[in-house]
Amino acid sequence: QVQLVESGGGLVQPGGSLRLSCAASGRTFSNYAMAWFRQAPGKEREFAAGINRSGGYTTYADSVKGRFTISRDNTKNTVLVYLQMNSLKSEDTAVYYCAATSVGVLTVRSSGYDHWGQGTQVTVSS
Repeated sequence: QVQLVESGGGLVQPGGSLRLSCAASGRTFSNYAMAWFRQAPGKEREFAAGINRSGGYTTYADSVKGRFTISRDNTKNTVLVYLQMNSLKSEDTAVYYCAATSVGVLTVRSSGYDHWGQGTQVTVSS
């Protein structure tokens, strides 16, 4: 059974930090490129950050570049993907989703991903 389970969301003040985690199991996710998307109320889901299979290549949306860092741990059967978010802003408020693509090539299009988590809420507010 394929599972992508996100955790780590919550309420944080502007300028604060959060670390999201995604636990991926049920497939050999070490062969998958992984990404974080986010969806704010009333807006379309958008790409935030992506990482290739080995973790040697990462890419970010301009809106989060320099503030967010994606990483992964392939050492166990359950692959872990992290999103370290620093200097958070109110516009980062959204539901954050972990996604995996078997193609192995990172894309900013949500249609390019085979598996999705249920999402975790991040709220940045004073």
